[in-house]
Amino acid sequence: MSVKNIFLRILPAILAVCWLAAPASAQNKQIRVAAAADLQTVMPEIARVFEAHSGTRVEVLFGSSGNFYAQIRNGAPVDVFFSADSEYPRKLEESGFAEAGSSFIYGLGRIVLWMPANAGCDLERVEWKCLESPGVKKIAIANPEHAPYGRAAMAALQKAGIYSGIRTKLVFGESISQAAQFVESGNAQAAILAYSLLSSPALQSGKKWEIPNGMYPPIEQTAIILKSAKDKSSAQDFVKFVTEGPGRELLAKFGFRPPGDRHRAP
Repeated sequence: MSVKNIFLRILPAILAVCWLAAPASAQNKQIRVAAAADLQTVMPEIARVFEAHSGTRVEVLFGSSGNFYAQIRNGAPVDVFFSADSEYPRKLEESGFAEAGSSFIYGLGRIVLWMPANAGCDLERVEWKCLESPGVKKIAIANPEHAPYGRAAMAALQKAGIYSGIRTKLVFGESISQAAQFVESGNAQAAILAYSLLSSPALQSGKKWEIPNGMYPPIEQTAIILKSAKDKSSAQDFVKFVTEGPGRELLAKFGFRPPGDRHRAP
């Protein structure tokens, strides 16, 4: 048997070994993602699709953007940071903790006023005035000191001219997801939440009114690759997947506006 015939006979086996080896190699890759709490509904789905597409495992941690910023500066082992604003990624880049030029706005956040389904106020008709109701004892928002959604809520309350009248009712969650937990549990009777969280089963049946985006500064949610990233190529692939690939469609499905849509009315 000629050498050529022997090669042709074993070629399928060689190709099969290569085909099987490629995913196994990819499965050894892993990136660690710090994600703002408003991404809790969509990021697990994005990670799942990316893993199936690339073979790279994605470990996602959720929390407030400000807390992640502090942790990253203190050496937290994170590859990619998905912040709920653009300020924290900018500061990380300026201070040398993130790769220069690696930041991308992946979506514009939206905020809603939310109340339980059994609330006695017609939220869609009365809007802000529901917060002044005697039945509303506590209003949950994210802590504006380190949560961009908390700052957006404060800006909207001040713009509406009702902050001084309801400020004693405010209770602060460590993150936007904890603010949601306050109102889900009944410890608060209203909350200003991220629109993206409304797909959570616990929030789907409530009353909601989307706060016009002109009442608060644009929530430019930004991702950035960190200097500490062990596999920068995989980190770049993931950011690209979110900003240009199927991840962008999933973000839209969960209520995020595309970056060029900041002036559009809700």
